[in-house]
Amino acid sequence: MINFRYHVVSLTAVFLALAIGLVVGTAALNGPVADSLKEQVTALRKDNQQMRQTVNNVEKQLESEEAFAAEISQVVLPGKLAGRRVLVLSLPTGRDQTEGVLKMLQMAGADVTGRVDLQDKFINPDNNNNLLELAVTAARPTSAQTSGLPGNGHGVETSSALLASVLLDRPGVAPVSEADRRAVVAAYTNAGYLTTEDRVTGPAEAVVVVSGQPYVDKDSAKKDESVVKIAEQFDRTGAIVVGGNGSAGGNLVAIVRGDPVLSQTISTVDNANTIQGQLVTTLALVQQLTEKKAGQYGVGDNVASLLPKLPQ
Repeated sequence: MINFRYHVVSLTAVFLALAIGLVVGTAALNGPVADSLKEQVTALRKDNQQMRQTVNNVEKQLESEEAFAAEISQVVLPGKLAGRRVLVLSLPTGRDQTEGVLKMLQMAGADVTGRVDLQDKFINPDNNNNLLELAVTAARPTSAQTSGLPGNGHGVETSSALLASVLLDRPGVAPVSEADRRAVVAAYTNAGYLTTEDRVTGPAEAVVVVSGQPYVDKDSAKKDESVVKIAEQFDRTGAIVVGGNGSAGGNLVAIVRGDPVLSQTISTVDNANTIQGQLVTTLALVQQLTEKKAGQYGVGDNVASLLPKLPQ
């Protein structure tokens, strides 16, 4: 009969065999496996160090290029936009690079008539009807501002047309009075649709629209469409350059470049988030005003070159 002692001895023998097997297996494999793992770790460590050094070198190179662009702008830009009246229109996605673009324009001698920052509320499709109503009530009855405004029910488009009519010169149309301009800007400011750094001093002959990446929320398609509507309406009134961040994913720069009509009249710069791109944005505006020519510049897709070739 198999008794309890037999079971104890059997289990002890099994565990002893497992222990001996683990010890023998570890001893047999420890040498070559450990050496191989050490070699792999060493190789990975070297690769990581090389990659880190490469990243550091690229960052230093970018810093040098930005420093060069900042210095060369002081040689190239002064006087290029002397006496030219320019409006800076900042979209919500372009806030980070707006100040840099503004400084380059001022360095070129531009008379910046104002900086207007459109707010997220202006782009939000939920405010479509409110924008339509505001476009009607903001224009004074005694002015001709409401003539020619779009009547297709798109609030952003209609309001953009109204703002463009009071912020930019309109060839062949009687100039807007200072009182009317202030009234329209104040109406949109008080409603929270835009802000201005300082008072708009008068009408501009050109506008730089500072944009950024495309929208990614649930209303992204409608918002990206609205951004294009803004550019289209200001394009109808004066020379326009769009300075953006990138040229992919459906942002304003990409859409303009992909449109055979808009790309003929709107210049784009896809790296306006850098000093180099801010310099090129200013040069693109110079080309627009002096040669009546649009171009696509930067480092992304569908570009003519890094920067426009200006006549001597």
